[in-house]
Amino acid sequence: YKKDYNMPEAPGVWDESSRKAHYKNRPPGKPFFAVFNITVSHESRIHRPEKNLRHDPKKFHLPPYQPDTPEMRHDWAQYYDKVSEMDRQVGEILAELDREGLAGETIVFYYSDHGGVLPRSKRFCYDSGLHVPMILRFPPKFRRLAPAPPGSRLKRIVSFADLAPTVLSLAGVPIPKAMQGKAFLGRQAAPPRKYAFSFRGRMDERYDMVRTLRDGRFRYIRNFMPHRILGQHLDYLWRAPSIRSWEREWKAGRCDAVQSAFWKPKPAEELYDTASDPWEVKNLADDPKHRKTLLRMRSALRRWILEIRDTGFIPEGLMLEWAKEKTPWEITHDPAFPMEEILNAAWTATERDPERLPVILSFLLGKNPVVRYWGAVGLLVLGESARMSRAAFPALKGLLADPVPDVRVAAAEALCALGEPSKGLPVLEKELFSSNPRVALHAANALECLGEAARPALPALKKAARNANDKYIKRAASWTVRQLRKSKEKKKPRTP
Repeated sequence: YKKDYNMPEAPGVWDESSRKAHYKNRPPGKPFFAVFNITVSHESRIHRPEKNLRHDPKKFHLPPYQPDTPEMRHDWAQYYDKVSEMDRQVGEILAELDREGLAGETIVFYYSDHGGVLPRSKRFCYDSGLHVPMILRFPPKFRRLAPAPPGSRLKRIVSFADLAPTVLSLAGVPIPKAMQGKAFLGRQAAPPRKYAFSFRGRMDERYDMVRTLRDGRFRYIRNFMPHRILGQHLDYLWRAPSIRSWEREWKAGRCDAVQSAFWKPKPAEELYDTASDPWEVKNLADDPKHRKTLLRMRSALRRWILEIRDTGFIPEGLMLEWAKEKTPWEITHDPAFPMEEILNAAWTATERDPERLPVILSFLLGKNPVVRYWGAVGLLVLGESARMSRAAFPALKGLLADPVPDVRVAAAEALCALGEPSKGLPVLEKELFSSNPRVALHAANALECLGEAARPALPALKKAARNANDKYIKRAASWTVRQLRKSKEKKKPRTP
């Protein structure tokens, strides 16, 4: 029943979709495709600690990137309990198939929709968040379609995008050319993938942008917003005691270097050898011994972005405006859309290379608004290096009147961060109430990241926290208001 498409649902996608939907409701003898979403292991199931646990919190090893706190251990144990319960519920579904006389007629896919739900798993581009378990069961009738005998474990790389074309291939339905995925079963099966590609975009009320690929051994990550920390506050994520305990340990100075990385700006590139470093904590991107691997995977990522015409490089507010006329797919697949120019701008702007400053400044004058946007982001990423440039400030001030709101917001944040909040804050306050909810959220994120420099905007933030129609804007604004209040409380002199 759970449908989280992150887009409007086209009519006629499902014959039936509700808590009561079931293959039993179909006409007698009709073939079926059914999806059962089991939510017992959902992230929400660790928000409230349970007293009676089946798994002992003391009897397992925590990942090295997490601090050893009672809350962290409890959440891990409770999550293991929920996964065990999920397996039991799957057993009930399989038993029901058997009772209905359908077990011998049904191919079963059993998989999760992401990695785990503990901190630095779901929403994060590491194996802990992206490596998804999947089990396939073929009855004897269809065993000829199976890739291996029962009980086999395969190492073939498979992505979520491959599931739809694979089901079509098994059913003998032609696969539409527009599908990104490749079938891994059936007559239309494609050769094995060399890489699995993944991404991170907006997570509820927080913006980030990550692209990654994984082969059989290495993971390469490209951070297009390296100035944003991994541990951005998310209302939903922070409902779990484990993440709050991690933040507490970090603020108290009790986290080691590996655990502290979660709360600091990211490198532009990351490379991990999962064979020797399964938790992906030792970044090899600057290691000369792995230079060849880095270049190979970097090139593969760039080719993939250009091949799929990645829409994520367009700021979300602008995409909403453009999508009033065309779908995002149509926008980036238009031959006139400058995908390569935009990718080059985004890549160059976020390399953290001060020597690229002249090129980044040239982006601010680009004809395409997406290029101008990445130019402003690039100055924000460079920080002190951009501050020392005489040309950066007049160029950014010029963008405060840009016709595209997302460009104005990016330029305003950069100006504030580089030391001129009096110029940038009025723009951010105004855009906080934009009729475009994603422009407003962009402004709310910018104000949160400015920290104490955003204090003059506190009245506007309070208003947004009270009155915004969009729940994500409310969450972002409310959090910034609370943080500014706490900061003020700390500065108050104590009465003797």
